[in-house]
Amino acid sequence: MPTFIRTSSRALQRGFTLIELMVVLVIIGVLAALIVPNVIERADDARVTAAKTDVNNLMQALKLYRLDNQRYPTAEQGLQALLVRPTSGPAAPNWKPYVEKLPNDPWGRPYQYMNPGIKGEIDVLSLGADGEPGGEGKNADIGSWQ
Repeated sequence: MPTFIRTSSRALQRGFTLIELMVVLVIIGVLAALIVPNVIERADDARVTAAKTDVNNLMQALKLYRLDNQRYPTAEQGLQALLVRPTSGPAAPNWKPYVEKLPNDPWGRPYQYMNPGIKGEIDVLSLGADGEPGGEGKNADIGSWQ
């Protein structure tokens, strides 16, 4: 009987060796090295898609504003005219709220509004990840002309 007790206690004390732990850590590291870059690129793609959607929604609200008031908000009135009745510049006789709130772009900055626009009658745009005009890839401007 004492032999059985010793064998059981040895079986209970068995654990992982250092080599086994190192192999598992190397496998996890290799998997992370393969997966993480793909996940990071997907996050940038999602931000660009979200910015395009926001720009399209703001353009639709601006078109409704123009339909009701015969003109787009001035550059001075800006996108704020979609949220609050403009107090300066041309009056908006048939104004109503066109958006519940003005979104920021996915990088946390307000969308830019230009009247007159550079690429169209009006432009709404995000300056991309870098917050600077122009750029390529994730730093490229995302605008209503796209």
